[in-house]
Amino acid sequence: MSDPIKHECGISLIRLLKPLEYYKEKYGTAFYGVNKMYLMMEKQHNRGQDGAGFASIKLDMNPGERYMSRVRSVQQQPIQDIFAQINDRINNVLAQHPEFEDDVQMQKKNIPYIGELLLGHVRYGTFGKNSIESVHPFLRQNNWMHRNLIVAGNFNMTNVTELFENLVELGQHPKELADTITVMEKIGHFLDDAVAKIYKDIKKEGVTKREASPIIAKRLNVAKILRKSSKNWDGGYAMAGLLGHGDAFVFRDPAGIRPAYYYKDDEVVVVASERPAIQTVFNVPFDKVEELSPGHAIIIKKKGSVHLEQIIEPKERKACSFERIYFSRGSDQEIYQERKMLGKLVFPQILKTINDDLTNTVFSYIPNTAETSFLGMVKEAQNYLNRKKEEQILSLGNNISREKLNEILEVRPRIEKVAIKDAKLRTFITQDSSRDDLVTHVYDISYGSVKPNDNLVIIDDSIVRGTTLKKSILKILDRLNPKKIVVVSSAPQIRYPDCYGIDMAKLEDFVAFRAALELHKDRGTMSIVDSIYQKCIHQKNSNDTDAINHVKEFYAPFSPQEISKKIGEILKPEAVKAEVEIIYQGIDNLHKACPKNLGDWYFTGDYPTPGGNKVVNRAFINFYEGKNERAY
Repeated sequence: MSDPIKHECGISLIRLLKPLEYYKEKYGTAFYGVNKMYLMMEKQHNRGQDGAGFASIKLDMNPGERYMSRVRSVQQQPIQDIFAQINDRINNVLAQHPEFEDDVQMQKKNIPYIGELLLGHVRYGTFGKNSIESVHPFLRQNNWMHRNLIVAGNFNMTNVTELFENLVELGQHPKELADTITVMEKIGHFLDDAVAKIYKDIKKEGVTKREASPIIAKRLNVAKILRKSSKNWDGGYAMAGLLGHGDAFVFRDPAGIRPAYYYKDDEVVVVASERPAIQTVFNVPFDKVEELSPGHAIIIKKKGSVHLEQIIEPKERKACSFERIYFSRGSDQEIYQERKMLGKLVFPQILKTINDDLTNTVFSYIPNTAETSFLGMVKEAQNYLNRKKEEQILSLGNNISREKLNEILEVRPRIEKVAIKDAKLRTFITQDSSRDDLVTHVYDISYGSVKPNDNLVIIDDSIVRGTTLKKSILKILDRLNPKKIVVVSSAPQIRYPDCYGIDMAKLEDFVAFRAALELHKDRGTMSIVDSIYQKCIHQKNSNDTDAINHVKEFYAPFSPQEISKKIGEILKPEAVKAEVEIIYQGIDNLHKACPKNLGDWYFTGDYPTPGGNKVVNRAFINFYEGKNERAY
């Protein structure tokens, strides 16, 4: 319902463990891996629709034969675009050489993208960058096969400047100050170093340069390279990489902030950001898909061996709770139940707000991603009514008539689809005055679904900025003439920036921050704001490595209920006649609903890495100084 949040990104890695002829014989095509990758990326398109990329490596190719391919797109439908390009290349070769139709080896030799090792990526563009150069996978090329590196990830680093300086100290000259470039070059540096050391050792054994390549590939210790590369990384990440000769890895951050899952059988190894994508595409049950442990990497050697290895000592698990609330596909078995639980746990607050009047209350949801929490909310409303009915029936005992019994049983939660998004309507005019008018028509409402003077309860995944609520949704809902509009967020108040992959960078963008600021003004406590700024400046100018989040002091004087009330005042448009109230999920209830994913820094300010605290303090400095820029 609020302005959409952008999220970086989704990864898919597939390693075929059999020769391509095996898949041709069993599944009817040597393009089995490419087809599966298309499905894997489509099943994760919720994680990014601004760009998509695909890369593949062919094993055991001869010198002079192309063994790496990559294609990327920032078209309106980037996944379809890159696979249309791949399909065109395949069809063009087969049209020119129909004799290749049943010759798998000739297909592999002459058609790009058909390989045993495949890497896919979907992304949202952040920092205003959505050019083709920003789309993963990234490629670091070298004439030595094992020095070629392809990298794609779902990540954000908080200490890019420090990582950049580390590369400069190593003698490199990075072309850009960006976390993707610095991470890839860091891995590339230690890959080069490892290859050089192995070659130096085997040269003493009398091995020629031509003979050295397969020996280097066999002895290369991918885990050791990752340990050296990631020594100073501060961020959340699920990092996937391919080496030119055929090794591959996926590496997860030590706090488990970003998700990664894997599945292996005798035909394939697959790793992805989302478990249901693997389940659906490869038709495997829930319990066969494993979660990659924090701080660990799954490493696939060229020969096909697969092993898990700890790269960094795991920290306290702080897996992103926003994944469960909003970003990940709701078809995941655990996520589905968690979202229902979020709706259930917020119901008591709703009941209090409507004074227990379910008879004159309509329940609905916006947008469609909130449907699962809506189901949990309504189920709890039904449970509440069932208890009330039981009490009424028992209190009447044998004196109850059939008519009275039917009257009691007839009461149930009133559920309506009050708003329907017009997916084809696009706000193509950029001028604010004209665009705002168009925004108010993005949703159609179901006239007659709410009686005049009813309460209207609408549940959403989260309320972040509140802009769309104020400019559009509340005005639209008010046309139904409800007495009261209650907007329910299944997530707690978002108070702090995320710096690990979700595009929430500026404090003043958050309606909870703006509400707390108004409360400080109302109560004459703006001196607290000045004090926080001075503390942030002091910490910025010190060499303190144990940064603390000073912005917590900004919210400390106010209860969540006080901030929610002020948010309702801020977001209610002047023209709206209905009373408006905003309800947010509680932190304790969030933890009850999502017990395995306790990463809640955007709600609590408890960042899992030192870099997070530094980022939030920089964000406050930017706000105080009026700088409209990101803190990371």
